[in-house]
Amino acid sequence: MKPTHIEGTPDLDDAMIDLLRSVRRSLGMEVAFVSEFTGDLRVFRFVDSAPGFTPLSAGLAGPLDESYCKFVCEGMLPQVVRNAQDEPAVAHIAATRALPVGAHLSVPIRFSDGRLYGTFCCFSRSPDPTLNARDLSVMNTFAGFATRMLERVHLSETARARSRTRLARITRDRQFEIHYQPMFDIAAGRLVGHEALARFTGRSGPAGPADAADEATVPERTPGAWLQEALQAGMLEPFELAVLRAALDGLPRLQGDACLSMNVSPETILAGHVDALLDGLPLERLVLELTEHAPVIDYPLIVERLSRLRAAGLRLAVDDAGASLSSFRPLLRLEPDIIKLDASLVRRIDVERGQRALAAALVRFAEEVGIPVAAEGVETAGELRVLRELGVGQAQGFLLGHPAPLPGHRIEANTA
Repeated sequence: MKPTHIEGTPDLDDAMIDLLRSVRRSLGMEVAFVSEFTGDLRVFRFVDSAPGFTPLSAGLAGPLDESYCKFVCEGMLPQVVRNAQDEPAVAHIAATRALPVGAHLSVPIRFSDGRLYGTFCCFSRSPDPTLNARDLSVMNTFAGFATRMLERVHLSETARARSRTRLARITRDRQFEIHYQPMFDIAAGRLVGHEALARFTGRSGPAGPADAADEATVPERTPGAWLQEALQAGMLEPFELAVLRAALDGLPRLQGDACLSMNVSPETILAGHVDALLDGLPLERLVLELTEHAPVIDYPLIVERLSRLRAAGLRLAVDDAGASLSSFRPLLRLEPDIIKLDASLVRRIDVERGQRALAAALVRFAEEVGIPVAAEGVETAGELRVLRELGVGQAQGFLLGHPAPLPGHRIEANTA
């Protein structure tokens, strides 16, 4: 089995060229390269040449059957060729006389699972009768470094491809559920809205032909873990949009004028498709909770991107306030409509003086700039009492109501 093509990265390219240049100079050769076998072709992936002689370039390909590489890997040609002109096994290869090839060394590149990637080679136009086993040992050492780098990248790309396949299936077949957690005005004991939360429960979905090599069952993991995987796989936007669409399906079933709050990352907002998704909906009933999975660079652009929707009634909440120092940046730069205290700050706030002091400071800040404060993760009556004393207006958590699907979901305030 032949490995899939490994895409180069700046770091990999630089490291591989350094390796090739080192072995080329060490052995007195003119060209060193790493080739990959793809089908019937030998493709030069990385090439380093002596100044003034550049017969090869990265990306150049040719028939595998007409290469030294194939004969070396099949054991039909020695790994050290001191004088190619006198070697019958390669006399018929056009490059032997066209370049010409004088001396040649080649080492197969095999991954730890035994699959053949290609070769690590160098050659010069002049024969070199001094080449010996020590030189081949040098080649093997450098080839070993190259193999380990290529295999790490290959494994990473293989995992990324599997991840993209799995994430595409999850979004395509909606292999998740939306649970809605009630949010209350804790002074009036009145339901004001719900936060939509994705739940991945390990249930199976239909697997198409493209999924035959992957499992159809969705692993039971936290939403944060799935979002991180989507970010690493380059699929955060389609993944989040699928969750937003599913969450919006429940909006018509929310009682009265209760709002729907949905989590979304800056990356997805900046991609520009949230506008189209929310177009035509009652924006005054929608809240976007901004969550950061990666450092945000352009807060002003986020403000600009959402300006039209916010002018039409959409509200923006900053999530996870107080969870870390970085959580304070969006408070200053986004001018949100709601500040949500993180559950880690709320937990044991009735007994932890430091947490109470920090929450009090955030509430005072919010009062100063005219932004209401909501609290997440309220689990005890003591926590609720302190939040009310501090002036927090809204809250959600297991004490007040568990997240659940909408059908049969009874909303009962427990704000005493």
